[in-house]
Amino acid sequence: MASSKEHMDFILEHLQALDGVYARKMFGEYGVYYKDKVVAMLCDDQLFVKPTEAGKAFLQDPEYAPPYPGAKDYFLIPEDNWEDSVWLCELVRLTEPEVKAPAKKKPKAK
Repeated sequence: MASSKEHMDFILEHLQALDGVYARKMFGEYGVYYKDKVVAMLCDDQLFVKPTEAGKAFLQDPEYAPPYPGAKDYFLIPEDNWEDSVWLCELVRLTEPEVKAPAKKKPKAK
């Protein structure tokens, strides 16, 4: 089941305090980017945040689940927490430094 644009828009609205947050549609789901790093995913209308030590300390007792079959576990963020903009922004802000930057694509040979 694909995630709805409405859910993604809702999450982005609550993350608007962070400069550089955006989403990209991928295979019917969404990747959430902060400072050009994938920090979260919206899959099946559920929010998954990449697991980091800072995020674990912030969440204290996080729930883990894979965003799609065969994926590693991420933090599963309950929908009740999506409305707390300050809380959600802080989680994303703490997560970003521990996420690897995407590899630079090599130019195609001519």
